[in-house]
Amino acid sequence: MASRRKGRTIALQILYQADWTRDMTPDDAAELTKQTLQEYKKDLAPNGAHNDQELIGFVELLVSGVLARRRQIDSIISRFSKSWKLERMAAVDRNILRLGIFELCYLDEIPPKVAINEAVELAKKFGDANSAGFVNGILDSVYREVCKEKQQ
Repeated sequence: MASRRKGRTIALQILYQADWTRDMTPDDAAELTKQTLQEYKKDLAPNGAHNDQELIGFVELLVSGVLARRRQIDSIISRFSKSWKLERMAAVDRNILRLGIFELCYLDEIPPKVAINEAVELAKKFGDANSAGFVNGILDSVYREVCKEKQQ
């Protein structure tokens, strides 16, 4: 479990960086992921706490999945964030929402409550005072209206 949380944190940092590069190719994203994972290498498996390859695979899945579906995910975010345009959102919140929606709608092995809770935890750690409530509200609505076929 802790390994997946760390993976989400790393993926968020990669997506945040990628957010500033509008015309990023899949090769660029793979290189950015590789570079970021290299920076975390010393922290990946302290005392053998988790499997590095599993964590790396999870990070790669999250980053490549979000980037491959970014238009669809951004469309969902725009639909549910009625008072905030996507480009006006804080980049951290926007990318936490992208991760959360990817997990909710595209990763069947992640229970919806886990996907939402993990996104809220990221928002508490990296966002501002309002981020957690904002992320929770949007992801809850997305789950109820878009991803409701995905049951626990």
